[in-house]
Amino acid sequence: MSEPSLRNGQLPPFLPARMLNEFTYCPRLGYLEWVQGEFADSADTVEGRYHHRRVDRSRQRRRAGGDENEAPPSRIHERSVLLGSEELGLSAKIDLIQGEGKRVVPVDYKRGKRPHVPRGAYEPELVQLCAQGLILRDHDYECTEGVLYFAGSRERVRVEFDDALVARTIELARQMRAVAEQGEIPPPLVDSPKCPRCSLVGICLPDEIRFLNEPVAGGDVRPLAPAREDALPLHVQHQGARIRKDGEVLQILDEDRVVAEARLGEVSQVALFGGVHITTPVVHELCMRGIPVSWLSHGGWFYGITHGMSHKNVELRRRQYAAGADPERSLALARRFIQAKIANCRTLLRRNHPDPPAVVLRDLKEDIRRAGEADRMEALLGMEGTAAHRYFSTFGGMLRAPSDGLGMFDFRHRNRRPPRDPINALLSLAYAMLVREWTVVAQSVGLDPYLGFYHQPKYGRPALALDLMEEFRPLIGDSLVLTVVNNGEITREHFVEALGAVSLTAAGRARFLEAYERRLSQEITHPVFGYRISYRRVFEVQARLLARHLAGEIPEYPSFTTR
Repeated sequence: MSEPSLRNGQLPPFLPARMLNEFTYCPRLGYLEWVQGEFADSADTVEGRYHHRRVDRSRQRRRAGGDENEAPPSRIHERSVLLGSEELGLSAKIDLIQGEGKRVVPVDYKRGKRPHVPRGAYEPELVQLCAQGLILRDHDYECTEGVLYFAGSRERVRVEFDDALVARTIELARQMRAVAEQGEIPPPLVDSPKCPRCSLVGICLPDEIRFLNEPVAGGDVRPLAPAREDALPLHVQHQGARIRKDGEVLQILDEDRVVAEARLGEVSQVALFGGVHITTPVVHELCMRGIPVSWLSHGGWFYGITHGMSHKNVELRRRQYAAGADPERSLALARRFIQAKIANCRTLLRRNHPDPPAVVLRDLKEDIRRAGEADRMEALLGMEGTAAHRYFSTFGGMLRAPSDGLGMFDFRHRNRRPPRDPINALLSLAYAMLVREWTVVAQSVGLDPYLGFYHQPKYGRPALALDLMEEFRPLIGDSLVLTVVNNGEITREHFVEALGAVSLTAAGRARFLEAYERRLSQEITHPVFGYRISYRRVFEVQARLLARHLAGEIPEYPSFTTR
């Protein structure tokens, strides 16, 4: 007798048994991975792939006819078998199928040691294995039990597919499909011990969402997300350089000489300045790994980006488009961005100006209040412009004069296209790097970087990236310029002037990029959540919090302001 159908008339895609495992462990995790297409490696997932390598290699040898231990035709011994069931709406990649004739047993490989719990395994593993058995039954095999093989302890656990387990498996599959079709992400677990080991904890943000909905006085959020990232951007600006791939390593060549190398697993993105060449195999590999390639002019102007297939989370982009079409929601978000930007500008003045003008600080504080009450986007634009004029009128006071006077580092006012003095050249480059950074971040979390809320859509302009970078202009861009000039990392010899425009030399740009990456890797105490985190991770957290706000999980976007 066939099992009950789990599919409805719309015939959605097969539900993978592995996703059913995740849903059983945590409904939110299953939704994030199957519906929204989120994935992130952890030590557990990497170890799991390592233990599955024998299964996949054995399958490849059999296809090539080179397995000398191949079972006789009367026996079944097949590795890495992909099967699906139209009737059940389930699919599975079964690590090993053993048996004889029509009687078979699925074997599922698991990392770690066998847990000492009833039935020898936890429910997610039991359900995944049972789903494999149900699929085999639908293919007219006799399958009454399965085996879980735990690589850590090298133990096999026999699992009987009794009526209770079959019913539980079918019910969980029905629940997961119903949740997916409803289009509402399940709520995060509450203070769960499952969260710290979850690979998607930095995407799910369970404690952060709970804190923003139910703030606890004096309480901090568990630091579940990693404070530092192992993968870092690779910047290549040597003109005529070529990037090729050698196994798991990217090589940068000057003519035929290797001048630098970077392991693919340690690269988060690749930024190419000017006439740098990259081979097609490298582009293919980067697209498959989800590593974007940014294209910039020799001077740092951001041209565009190459990346793999767009993020699967269409649901998020639909919510973003709906919010962008709503003037009230767009204005509410724009107010948050601009209030935070002005507040951070004011903080930077208080920290770095030897004698910050009291009138400017007072007026900026008033600008913050007025921006929060703006009833029209045009009014908000005017308030931002006024605040920017106040801020940059005193910016030069934060620059420390060298022994021979400020000289070419004398800053009078903000100018661009082209920048006509060194400080403006540094500010323009810093802002261009921030636009690139936020474009990459927005795409990586599933947002459309070209549809903003404060910056209106314009052909070729990443409006959302410009929105999200507003509050970080003073914290990253302006602060970085002050640091490299006041510390003497960038000097007058690092600039060239032509036709009234000032730009950095290659050596100066290299120093500035090094300082920029150092700034993003700097750890700070998060002003809302209280844990230590790098600015690089702050960018991703802010983008994901915006996504959670658009999805209705948190009441408002928590802008980032330093204390």
